[in-house]
Amino acid sequence: MAWENGNQISRSKYDDLNKELLAMEGYIDEREAKILLYKFLRENITFTTDLISGVKLFPFQHMAIKAMFETDYFMGVWSRGMSKSFTTAIYAYLDAIMNQGVEIGIISKSFRQAKMIFKKIEDIASKPEALYLNQCITHKSKSNDEWLLEIGSSRIRALPLGDGEKLRGFRFHRIIIDEFALMPERIYNEVIIPFLSVVENPTQREDLYNVESELIRQGKMQESDRHVWPNNKLIALSSASYKFEYMYKAYEQFENLITQGGTKQSDAHRVIMQFSYDCAPKQLYDKNLIDQAKSTMSQSQFDREFGAIFTDDSSGYFKTSKMAACTLKEGQAPSIEVKGDPDQKYLLAFDPSWAESESSDDFAMMVFKLDDEKKMGTVVHSYALSGANLKQHISYFHFLLTNFNIVSIVGDYNGGVQFMNAANESNLFKKNKIEIKFINTNFDDVENYQDSLIEGKREYNLDNNTICYLRKPTSQWIRRANELLQSNFDHKRVLFASRAIDDAYNTQRRKQIPIDSLEFLRPSLSHEKQTKESKMIDFVEHQFDMIELVKTQCALVQITTSASGTQSFDLPRNLRKQTGPEKARKDSYSALVLGNWMVKLYYDMTDAKIESVTSTFTPMFIK
Repeated sequence: MAWENGNQISRSKYDDLNKELLAMEGYIDEREAKILLYKFLRENITFTTDLISGVKLFPFQHMAIKAMFETDYFMGVWSRGMSKSFTTAIYAYLDAIMNQGVEIGIISKSFRQAKMIFKKIEDIASKPEALYLNQCITHKSKSNDEWLLEIGSSRIRALPLGDGEKLRGFRFHRIIIDEFALMPERIYNEVIIPFLSVVENPTQREDLYNVESELIRQGKMQESDRHVWPNNKLIALSSASYKFEYMYKAYEQFENLITQGGTKQSDAHRVIMQFSYDCAPKQLYDKNLIDQAKSTMSQSQFDREFGAIFTDDSSGYFKTSKMAACTLKEGQAPSIEVKGDPDQKYLLAFDPSWAESESSDDFAMMVFKLDDEKKMGTVVHSYALSGANLKQHISYFHFLLTNFNIVSIVGDYNGGVQFMNAANESNLFKKNKIEIKFINTNFDDVENYQDSLIEGKREYNLDNNTICYLRKPTSQWIRRANELLQSNFDHKRVLFASRAIDDAYNTQRRKQIPIDSLEFLRPSLSHEKQTKESKMIDFVEHQFDMIELVKTQCALVQITTSASGTQSFDLPRNLRKQTGPEKARKDSYSALVLGNWMVKLYYDMTDAKIESVTSTFTPMFIK
């Protein structure tokens, strides 16, 4: 760990306070005692945290919280497992206690994640040793889209990210961003930054300035003694990202302003704390965990998640930078969808899994929104779930069929036959009179591909649901399908939907769907009781997480060639050895490969010309 001061002047108000206190003699009155106690608690964060909440800070947490108090812009690039959310929760309640009237907003990639910091404050306050903290909390409320905790006149709020308009309605003095790497650039620039530029109590500031100016004119006060009003604060924490992503751009801006200064912006104080796993106390990390991470992650992934190092790009067959370029920006259409537009067409791809263990492969389904003009698809909805039974997967499959205008289905032949038969025979499908039929044309004959398209077009019948093709994963097809996906990434012929924010977010969360009956999280993660409205927020935000998961899985895929020349596309060998619910998977990637291939096949069949046969024979009697 290295330390660089930069060109910023220290702002600590009480640098020599402890020395002053030790040197004090005699008696002090109650008011002065209260002021000195406040200053002491403010300067000695580790002691204060232990006193108020019974939490004993590690040295790096003490440094971080002190920096959060002293600076205006705090960026923490920390290794996974270094208690980012926990440390931030401690800062939040300390700031709320010591700066009465402060408004603190907590936002993250999802409302679920923002609530985690909120919950950590609750968890700490619920312990017997946190009696003082618990007494400081004067009110709590939890609505569908806002969690509020009041400490005296201070308020801490956790809010969904997607509702930008709701965010704009608040005037926060502190903004806490968890998982900054996943913060949309537009939200950061258009919503977060304006918060930080709005001054608190402008009238009071003007009145005090005028009074001070008069005292200075009379010689009763020095210019250097003017009251310094605190600036608004940004607290941003995250693991490291790729260098082509926005977080690295913000990181470089911070670094330049810290080291160079010389602008009006340099009046705001900034700090970057970059902690790799080897900066953490031994109590936080099991050496075996680090050794396992090194052996099961790619080097670039380990560098980002544990080394707090920004990396250039993924090292797999599919480049993360290419997929990022194929991801629509916030505000661009289409965004993720929880229910389709009935006037649009959609394609459904699935990669089945029969195991019911949370440590098994995911059952993956993916929905592409079709663009007839450009003859391409955009991923707008994704499902990936382990630990669920067949009935749950069929239920979600039925949800997609009845809430999206599905015109084509493709699945992995291995397991797909059994799944489709089970779905067709299920009570749910029979009750709703749904039966999906199969296209049996063989499309593997490259030389006679056009003839196959005509045959497939004749078989395809949307009216009677003959729309499903089960793809046998031959080695030749796997190679061609992966090459097609890579080419489509290069030429932006397949897209990933944007995150739903502002109007798009509100549109999706108001969609009428059977949200109560939908299971989209592993059983171990879905224990929280929620209202219908709250679950809908999680569902909308979950869809963006699922699309990010697809890209993450693609980035891990590597190509290997056997001695006979057969190419394989799979996770690295070390990742295939992983076990447990959090193991690396590739099922969403497989669904993407299938769907991308089927989009091309669908439009190839659509464009195929079926020649009409004109009769030239005239019947006659022959004597």
